[in-house]
Amino acid sequence: MAKSRFEYVREFEKRDLLLPQTYIVVRIDGKNFHEFSSFYQFAKPNDIRALKLMNACAKNVVLKYRSDMILAYGESDEYSFVLRNDTTLYNRRGDKIATLFVSLFSSNYVALWGKFFPDVPLDMKHLPFFDSRCISYPTLRCIKDYVSWRFVDTHINNLYNTVFWQLVQKCGFTTREAEQKLCGTVSSEKQEILFSECGINYNNESEMFKKGSLVTRSGEILHADVIKLIDDLFEGY
Repeated sequence: MAKSRFEYVREFEKRDLLLPQTYIVVRIDGKNFHEFSSFYQFAKPNDIRALKLMNACAKNVVLKYRSDMILAYGESDEYSFVLRNDTTLYNRRGDKIATLFVSLFSSNYVALWGKFFPDVPLDMKHLPFFDSRCISYPTLRCIKDYVSWRFVDTHINNLYNTVFWQLVQKCGFTTREAEQKLCGTVSSEKQEILFSECGINYNNESEMFKKGSLVTRSGEILHADVIKLIDDLFEGY
């Protein structure tokens, strides 16, 4: 690179280095996706096309960084990519990793949109975009608990949303009435409401909806109980 008297400005650049020998999670979240999903009339509580699109994008990111990747886990408009604790990807610069992951994911989302929504063209005024962050976890126990946390969150959110929207769409409740009906209920009570009032057995719902999506280093997409698999998933790491 040519030298010039202006080069001193590079001294202001901040290099955000992640701690060495820690597991790295790159978490990507949809930005204003309530508005985005409403504009494109996503099915509620789950739009299988949108979830499969997210999975396809995540798979391409995993395969791109396969040698540094352990797994990826996603639900709704969120995906977490778990990197090895010995990765030296981009010299462990958090800003570099976060921006490159989210830009690759976003570009895939736009490029693959037509495959999953063939009859719904993207509007230039309503394009998808995501935010991204890097988090370091110091131990294997911590990173296992992180993935388990996201898995449990998937169940909690999906059960609530499933009952809520069935009450609204099938049983004629207003959104406020549905909220009041579910206020203070535990998991078993929500399932009973879903069965007794809507005639739906939650156990028969799609595994992808209930358990989220797990992408392995090989690019295989699974819908399984992550907590039961957690030790196998991290074997050797």
